[in-house]
Amino acid sequence: MCGIIAYVGKREVRPILIDGLSRLEYRGYDSAGVATLTDGDMEVTKKAGRITELARHVAQRKRPTSIGISHTRWATHGEPNDVNAHPHTDQSGRLALVHNGVIENYQLLKRQMTAAGHTFKSATDTEVLAHLIGKYYDEVETLGDEKLLEAVRRALREVKGTYGIAVLHQDHPGLIIGARRGSPLVLGIGDGEMFICSDATTLLPYTQKVVYLKDFDLVQIRESNFKLETLAEGESSYEIKELDYAAEAAERGDFAHFMLKEIYEQPLTIENAVRGRLNIEECSAQLGGLNLTPQQLREIDRIIILGCGTALHAGMVGSHMLEDMAFIPTQTDYASEFRYKNCPVPKNTLFFVISQSGETADTLGALREARRKGFRGLGICNNVGSTIARESDGGVYMHAGPEIGVAATKSFVSQCAIFGLLTLVLGRMRHMSAGTGRQIIEAFEKLPNQITQILANDEHIEAIARKYCHAKSMLFLGREYNYPVALEAALKMKEISYIHAAGFPTAELKHGVIALIDSETPSVFICPQDILHEKNISNMQEVRARKGPIIAVATEGDEEIHHHADDIIYVPRTMDMLQPILNIIPLQLLAYHAAVALGRDVDKPRNLAKSVTVE
Repeated sequence: MCGIIAYVGKREVRPILIDGLSRLEYRGYDSAGVATLTDGDMEVTKKAGRITELARHVAQRKRPTSIGISHTRWATHGEPNDVNAHPHTDQSGRLALVHNGVIENYQLLKRQMTAAGHTFKSATDTEVLAHLIGKYYDEVETLGDEKLLEAVRRALREVKGTYGIAVLHQDHPGLIIGARRGSPLVLGIGDGEMFICSDATTLLPYTQKVVYLKDFDLVQIRESNFKLETLAEGESSYEIKELDYAAEAAERGDFAHFMLKEIYEQPLTIENAVRGRLNIEECSAQLGGLNLTPQQLREIDRIIILGCGTALHAGMVGSHMLEDMAFIPTQTDYASEFRYKNCPVPKNTLFFVISQSGETADTLGALREARRKGFRGLGICNNVGSTIARESDGGVYMHAGPEIGVAATKSFVSQCAIFGLLTLVLGRMRHMSAGTGRQIIEAFEKLPNQITQILANDEHIEAIARKYCHAKSMLFLGREYNYPVALEAALKMKEISYIHAAGFPTAELKHGVIALIDSETPSVFICPQDILHEKNISNMQEVRARKGPIIAVATEGDEEIHHHADDIIYVPRTMDMLQPILNIIPLQLLAYHAAVALGRDVDKPRNLAKSVTVE
């Protein structure tokens, strides 16, 4: 969950590295560092805290250089401080390494090297890997740049765990070596310059030509060329891809935070998710990436949806859609739990794994487990070159554009929209009428304008957020399609405001949750005018009787709700299966404005990172 950027070329490297780290800061921001080669000398600068602190120290380095590696950290081993920050050097101090991932056998390796006379300065697993590469470098008899490559290769064969690394050595002034296993790494190809990076969107200001490294790939980069091999010493196949994002897509623009920008992008997010996929003539949808024939789709008896955090909540919405409208038994599970279970799975079961980045370690592990047992696994992700996109049997791309804010927003609505399309496809193959299919298509077409309508009430939502932002705890309650919305809204609130928040099915209120109700604990009821409207009202009355403040997310035109709620946020009406897409929007804004009112760092909440690539 750390960020890496490395560069070799003709330009001064330090501004490029600092700019790249600033773009990668959502991946980790407790410390950062830079290593460069200047006139044959290794210069390492690293500081705890944000990139701005590192930039101030790097600016004091005056000698020009055009090669370097850098890193922004989310701590796994060792507390965030200057010593534990990356890059780490080997015993000689002539080799520097940055690393994303976890070396699981680092303690054993550390004991072995300590016995051999190595001295370690940090508490990190990464420093152990740096020393191990340095150890093999001293032992390898190969000459030239192959000496460093062979040292890296031998060390990586000995470690257990995950890594995305970049290595720099004082004796090889024009060379950087990168390698990956389980942690994302991208090669960027410029004009007389090369990059290694954790996230392709970081490279948008510099190049749009990239190669997504595969597990066990090793890459050597020099200013005018690169060479890609495998850990087993063979050539590695690769494809140069063109990034289809404009550089501005990864910029904040006029918005105060990326999160707010991405909330406001959601009308376009929905348009991009469904563009070219709605088939009006057949009252259905077309999803060519599923890689399954119509007959194979009809033979599906069960669906299992796996994800983590926000992705899992979107999967829970999808589960309701698929059961309610396509009549397919569907279950959801935490990817992190499923991969270690031994649950019986019926023969004709299809798996969907959801990950915005396509690199989530637990979700990738669950996909591999499902496929290992002979089941088809389809991915729903936003990154075309991601590991899940490559390893799944097919899937659906979200086309949501870069999501930089740590708290997921537009990815949730995009994932819900994709499950709506899947429901339309599978439902029309079974029992769904053409009329119902047409209604779903018409509802999809209205969503962008309806979201825009909700966003127009931003000031009203901000006022409510300021009213309740000093609460110690908040409850979010919803039923059926809106129970996952309650979970997601609670997650957003605690992620960025640090207010304790929990989501529950509304009917569970009287089964224990009601003990939490008091005059200082707001309850947010998601209460659309659906079949359960009266039951939701009844539960609101139970809270009101105990003097609990109530915020209601209600359907436009619902006048009765005024008698039961202290504050109301209205949303337009749509089909029940798509209502979560509208209902989450004001709750994202509620969390955002509460966090701003409390002075939180919205885009970089404490202890969190965007892409969870370690288990």
